[in-house]
Amino acid sequence: MFEEGQLYSPVTTADDGTVTVHLGDDHPGVNDPDYRARRNEIAAVSMSWSPGQPVPRIDYTETEHEVWRTVCEHIAPLHEKYACRAYRDAVRALDLPRDRVPQLDEVTTGLQALTGFSYVPAAGIVPLEEFYGSLEDGVFHSTQYLRHHAVPLYTPEPDLIHEVIGHGNLLADPQMAELNRLAGAAARRCETKAGLQVVADVFWFTVEFGVLHEGGELRAYGAGILSSYGEIEEFRGMQIRPIDFAAMATIDYDITHYQPVLFAAESFDHLINDVGAFFASCDDDTPGRLGVSSAASA
Repeated sequence: MFEEGQLYSPVTTADDGTVTVHLGDDHPGVNDPDYRARRNEIAAVSMSWSPGQPVPRIDYTETEHEVWRTVCEHIAPLHEKYACRAYRDAVRALDLPRDRVPQLDEVTTGLQALTGFSYVPAAGIVPLEEFYGSLEDGVFHSTQYLRHHAVPLYTPEPDLIHEVIGHGNLLADPQMAELNRLAGAAARRCETKAGLQVVADVFWFTVEFGVLHEGGELRAYGAGILSSYGEIEEFRGMQIRPIDFAAMATIDYDITHYQPVLFAAESFDHLINDVGAFFASCDDDTPGRLGVSSAASA
């Protein structure tokens, strides 16, 4: 079962307004005081934003730009080899810079012209109902920080690279953008925790870690795979099952490791039609129809 809160470092605000990002003991930047101060600074900027205000820009450092350049340099050839056609076409359509970190308002400008989506800042965890519900409105909550420069090809938590290279490029495809909107509408229809959890679980195994058959090969469309230099070269060796929403909603898995079980659509059209239909019909009765026990959804 997917719990988004496990993915993000907690962010707290002290009585004096000081914002602190609490990195885990195994985080690459935990013993780097400069990185920790930088994370706190960016989190404070993100938390200062309110809906209706211009999205704040981050004055990224040369070190941060170099992290972005390194990831783009290494992962672009892997996209050509492993990503589905729709994603590759969307990358070219959105045409993000590869030599510097893009600002969220730049991502929005590109997406608005293609699919109408907008990016807004998030310091870290966004409540499930808010994150998914906002997708119905064409709004994606994105972090603004980057992973630690010592290991630019690895991150233990979603950073700007995941949010933009993974999700941003996906959202540049009109059909994938609509699929995200349908997931958002499903989240808003669900008034129970169990219903919302099913939306999150199916989203995890499709939009985040989905694969499909295309041109006689297994290719990835999930943002989590396509933004991970390591996982994108490993996914074809995982246990591949056909799309099965009941299994997605009940399978046990560890989000801190590569996903050992992936669900493959028969084609891109199959993905859009079947997963779209699932989100379009998902409601609070769905957990019962899928056989999700009360204990599993508690």
